[in-house]
Amino acid sequence: MSLPLFHIPGSIAFLDDDADYLQMLALVVPPQWNLKLYSRCDDCIVQLQQEPPLWEADAWAQQQMIDVWRQQGTPLVPQILRYWAEHAPRRYALTQVFVVDYSMPQMNGLQVLEELVDWPGLRVLLTGQADEQIAVQAFNRGLIDQFLPKQAPDIAERLIEVLARMQANAGGRFSQIWRGTLTPVQNALLRVPSIARALRNLLGDRWVEYVVIGEPFGVLGRAADGTVGWLQMEPVSGLEELEALAESIGTDQYTLADIRSGHKLIDLELGQALGREGAPLLRPAFAIDRDEALLGALFPVDSGLEAKVEGYRAWLSAQSPRAVRP
Repeated sequence: MSLPLFHIPGSIAFLDDDADYLQMLALVVPPQWNLKLYSRCDDCIVQLQQEPPLWEADAWAQQQMIDVWRQQGTPLVPQILRYWAEHAPRRYALTQVFVVDYSMPQMNGLQVLEELVDWPGLRVLLTGQADEQIAVQAFNRGLIDQFLPKQAPDIAERLIEVLARMQANAGGRFSQIWRGTLTPVQNALLRVPSIARALRNLLGDRWVEYVVIGEPFGVLGRAADGTVGWLQMEPVSGLEELEALAESIGTDQYTLADIRSGHKLIDLELGQALGREGAPLLRPAFAIDRDEALLGALFPVDSGLEAKVEGYRAWLSAQSPRAVRP
């Protein structure tokens, strides 16, 4: 299990000529997901065909942050905060997963997908019993990422499970962009299955979107209400270096002992990245994995930039009620 280094809550689109089926999905899909329900193929295609340039612009904005960090030494944390302020909330409207019925009178689901060759999201095909061999062939050819039998008695549960997994991994391309900020040691730590699994659970419980970075090493995340936090990560092998940094600013011996023993972490590098004045913060440290190779501590982020960003919950509440688009 790998850890996505970048995650945002996007939208899910459904296309099915059966409006009643779409309304059923609207009732069973979790309310914290933004849905787009289409009953007409042409309307759905037109909407999704407009998204690739927006995806490309988002990828370019992220790559630019890393390029500025490398070339000019501009810290990543304030850049990410500005990115959230300038690009939210339109990023939430981008469709991450598209679920399409195979059997429709106007055109079948694979024909619809052939019209969306440039659309970068994940694709799920709903099939009837007679269509499953076609779906297997489409999956083997890489035309779809998943297929599900539409008439299965547990289709709602299976679909929700698939959608949750796909949304968690929808930022694969963006994860590759941010992997370039990690050192080989940091990258190796995050690829340890126990660490990746623990971080997935921790980040999923706390934040709806986040970015993992290597300098400083940690995760900048946003909760549904827009609150921003920082998960500082420190390899046990790096505690002596952190202690030395703390000592260089006159930290007392009792605090230095807590840092050296891994009982507390100090947010020196975060404060420097934010240009924050005043004393750095200390927070209790905890083991991220059972082997205790990587420690973490949670810190608040208060730079003023995060207050300008609309949270996902506010954006979602402003969307139209779930209904089939005419």
